[in-house]
Amino acid sequence: MRTPRDASSQQPHNRAPHARRRAFPAFRQVSPLQWSNVILDRQTRVNTNELRARLSAIADELAQRDGMSPIETSQMDAVTEFIDQMQVYEGAMYEISTKLEILDSEFQVHFSHDPIHHMERRLKSIDSIIEKMRRKRLPLTVRSVRDNLFDVAGIRVICNYRDDVYSVANYLSAQSDIQVLRVKDYILNPKQNGYRSLHVIYAVPVFLSSGAHYTPVEVQFRTIAMDYWASLEHALRYKTDLPDAKLSEHSQTLLDCARSLQNIETQMQSIHRDINGAPQGLQAPVTDGAPRHLS
Repeated sequence: MRTPRDASSQQPHNRAPHARRRAFPAFRQVSPLQWSNVILDRQTRVNTNELRARLSAIADELAQRDGMSPIETSQMDAVTEFIDQMQVYEGAMYEISTKLEILDSEFQVHFSHDPIHHMERRLKSIDSIIEKMRRKRLPLTVRSVRDNLFDVAGIRVICNYRDDVYSVANYLSAQSDIQVLRVKDYILNPKQNGYRSLHVIYAVPVFLSSGAHYTPVEVQFRTIAMDYWASLEHALRYKTDLPDAKLSEHSQTLLDCARSLQNIETQMQSIHRDINGAPQGLQAPVTDGAPRHLS
């Protein structure tokens, strides 16, 4: 739980947050009372024994379905390879979240403002990975997962204001060991149902005994308002026992709410800019050139 801090007024700061590799301004003295980051993990860390048992069971099911013999040595090697890859994804996820925590702390030092309200981390389950690979009609191999799925590791960053979304995303993108693979700005261009969020796929190196493995992590940046709207819309989308007429009514209401929230956020953002010296976020990160070889 966050601890209240001194809310002393700050002078506006006009430095553009989207300029790559631009340093923070001079140090500002802050109150010793600071906010603490809240990180919510959707599941515990990778449990290799449980993962191995689940993969072995899935391999047996596939073998029986396809009329093959039970798990052979090659299949066990594939299980081990997948476990190793999941640990790399987990390492990349923690690497990005640590960078975000450091950025949030630096904002607090310089601006007496925490841009990140909280973060949520999750790794896709093996069942979700298999389902998505089948839906895309892709082979169920570790190489195919690496080449085609970029959201196995995911972080949701909930920010206080829209400026914070763009500022944090750009400062993270400017770090020398980070590569921006893909950007989808649903804040500037909301989805038809009203969904707003900034999706960025980063590649970050995970250093193993075999060297650096650049690994993708999908990061979704959104404000508190965007997040609670998205949570309600998600619940409605999977609420299958409601009549069609009711679903349509609620969907329209949510669309109206999305527009109202956007207007409210714009007004509150304007007030925040006047009373707080944090950087103004104006645009999404830009994708880098040719991608480095991914793990």
